[in-house]
Amino acid sequence: MARSALTMTAATFATTAALLLTACGGEDSSPDDIKGAETGKSSSSPSTSASGAADVDRPDVSLPEDLKLVFDFEKPSDTEQAAALEDAANYIRALDHGIAQQDPNDPAYQFYSTGGAEKYAKSQIEAWVKDGWTVTGDDRYFDASIDPVGEGKSVLVSFCRNQAKFYSKKVKTGKVNYTEENLDSYQKFSLLMSPSEASAAVWQARQIEVQGRVKECKG
Repeated sequence: MARSALTMTAATFATTAALLLTACGGEDSSPDDIKGAETGKSSSSPSTSASGAADVDRPDVSLPEDLKLVFDFEKPSDTEQAAALEDAANYIRALDHGIAQQDPNDPAYQFYSTGGAEKYAKSQIEAWVKDGWTVTGDDRYFDASIDPVGEGKSVLVSFCRNQAKFYSKKVKTGKVNYTEENLDSYQKFSLLMSPSEASAAVWQARQIEVQGRVKECKG
């Protein structure tokens, strides 16, 4: 089993992003709590120093010992872009944390996402849980880029993925479904990121596009 991808055309994604920013009305200072924040911060979470959010109670995104996520990203010199990139990575960690926990309502992905990105994470976790699979192996993300979107602080974070050594594993038996590396191993993620309405120190994924069989990511 391979992780299913939610694929949209670039034009559709751009239109969705524009509509979302219009609906949000730019920056919102709503005092509402961030969903998922009530679970407490994990000591293994790498997000605190990168985002400068030492005062934010972040959820646990720790992963099983047999699952390793590698984010081979160059840290931007701009602090806000660095925070957006790190929390984009945290969104990916949170998604896999939900799969590992077998919990479609895991608070971690709810903390790091909203809108379409939240629905995507939930649907992915639900699919894995329904079929009795979890995740194992090494998952690598690289070649990140960050581009401003609109007039607010939102940015589009894009990066490649090599999931050649990322496998599905049966929850009940522990049997791993090994697959050979091929063009399907390479994907490109694009996430619309913006500061949370509850805390500017936390960036949330609002929309996501996942493209499969991306030759440019294979190199």
